[in-house]
Amino acid sequence: MSETDLKEIDSKALLEIGNSTTIEDLENLRLKYLGRNGVITKIIKELRSLPQDERPKVGSEVNALKDKITLEIGNRKGSLSGKRAETEDGIDITLPGIATNPGSIHPVTQVIDEICGIFSSMGFRIVDGPEIDTEHYNFEVLNIPLEHPSRDAFDTFYIRKDILLRSQTSNIQGRVMEKEKPPLRILAPGRVYRPDAVDASHSFMFHQIEGFMVDKGIRFSDLKGVLDVFLKKVFGERIKTRFIPHYFPFTEPSAEVEISCMLCSSSGDPGPGKDCKVCKGAGWLEVLGSGMINPRVFKMVGYDSQKWTGFAFGMGVERIAMLKYGIDDIRLFFENDLRFLEQF
Repeated sequence: MSETDLKEIDSKALLEIGNSTTIEDLENLRLKYLGRNGVITKIIKELRSLPQDERPKVGSEVNALKDKITLEIGNRKGSLSGKRAETEDGIDITLPGIATNPGSIHPVTQVIDEICGIFSSMGFRIVDGPEIDTEHYNFEVLNIPLEHPSRDAFDTFYIRKDILLRSQTSNIQGRVMEKEKPPLRILAPGRVYRPDAVDASHSFMFHQIEGFMVDKGIRFSDLKGVLDVFLKKVFGERIKTRFIPHYFPFTEPSAEVEISCMLCSSSGDPGPGKDCKVCKGAGWLEVLGSGMINPRVFKMVGYDSQKWTGFAFGMGVERIAMLKYGIDDIRLFFENDLRFLEQF
């Protein structure tokens, strides 16, 4: 490879670079001269065939040519990019725009926001609390005895002997009442954890909302009125509510709250539908637990149960969302399947 050959390559390359009109042309020239199989690369490979005393001089000239071509391509690219930005000629306005997916609020979050909004309008204050808590707040202050099944390691995630992942948002109840005096209207949404086997209706992590009210003269009828208003706002004015006697350690008396099946009631038939996929023919759906706060809970937090009374309730958010939107598998909320999420 003579000096004359290198000058010819230099002149030809500079001419082609100067005549290029697009970024794509420059990329093709870069590959032609500097690519793996480019002109300069082939010359470098041929250096080994030259006499040893000629290699340093020719190699220096080839490297200088390589640097020169690289610089010229970079300068020309900057020039073309600038011209493209200054004029509309570089923009093809006939091309479709770039589609964006802004996303939406997760259905569980939508339901939490809706529930919080309803209770806020009734004077409840939204509070938050720790997801890692002690046995005292998760069990003891709620009158859940040591021998209760829920305190077994098979039903609670223990971090160490007395520290656990909360199994219910009721842990907020004791924390608030220990610090504040009545009257209270509190709503506490959040994540809870239980070592359940995952299936269509169970998950080891889900969302609960705990609510309670403490004041003078609070009665069970107040609890019924508040929950009836709430459930009608969520599921519609046509639904009916009923309270079934139940047992919870932290409330007495206690009740499970059921609503009339939305599908059966929407059909105009007041009775349960035999083939109803929602209520399985029962006509009623359990939605939450409730009751009057046990006097033993008041004693644990230093309240005078002769002076103060109150009620409490708790619900699973996924349960409410599944009934509200007609979803039959809780796992859909956590699988991040856009085909599911885009419906909300």
